Amino acid sequence: MDLTVVGCSGSLPGPDSPASCYLVTAEHAGRTWRILLDLGSGALGALQRHTDPLALDAVVLSHLHPDHCLDLTGLRVLRAHGPRPAEDDLAVHAPAGAGERMARAYGVEAPEPMRGMTFSELLDGVPVTVGPFRITPHAVRHTVPAFGVRVEADGAVLAYSGDTDSCPGLRPLLADADLALVEASYLEARDTTRGVHLTARRAAEAAADAGARRLVLTHLPPWTHPEEAVAEAATVWRGEVELARPDLTLNVSPPG
Repeated sequence: MDLTVVGCSGSLPGPDSPASCYLVTAEHAGRTWRILLDLGSGALGALQRHTDPLALDAVVLSHLHPDHCLDLTGLRVLRAHGPRPAEDDLAVHAPAGAGERMARAYGVEAPEPMRGMTFSELLDGVPVTVGPFRITPHAVRHTVPAFGVRVEADGAVLAYSGDTDSCPGLRPLLADADLALVEASYLEARDTTRGVHLTARRAAEAAADAGARRLVLTHLPPWTHPEEAVAEAATVWRGEVELARPDLTLNVSPPG
């Protein structure tokens, strides 16, 4: 399968990137299957460089902060009022209350239902199947209910942390992942708050402890210099520390 970084800026869109959004694709049964991991602020525009948003098979929201979900409201508009209105519902897998949350974001005078979308609640450790993808959410540690997402297809494993600090859920999420896409919003010397985000060092520690084979740091806020995050992670991670960047496509394959 392939992972395309649509947006990777942490906490808000930055000057060079939308907020969190990752397109995952795989070939199966004679066609390309497409899922999104998050659809944060500013990401819908950039997504159109990579795929027709009406071709998505599902959206998975790690949690309900705006930088991970807000552009779902724009997708609703495109699906309902674009030049080729969608004819079927889009599956959205998300934490509890996502439908109500997005209806509040979409409505002005009152919540307006997200018509054309079917919301299903993510449950810790309970997998969801979309075409060739087996998607398993793992509860992680953030300021609101949040999940990391483990995606398996054709023997390959992609693990996406979402927003989290160190927690027990990271080990099964990242275990032996071929690619670990891990947030690194904080730096050890700068950010002392706990229970919100990983530092680059803690991100590398989690991936190394779980036996992940490849580490890609993401969700750096616009005020963090990427080289600082890479240097901090490199004190722990023995291989190359990679950075997510918009429009980057990475192949996720098992060893050999």
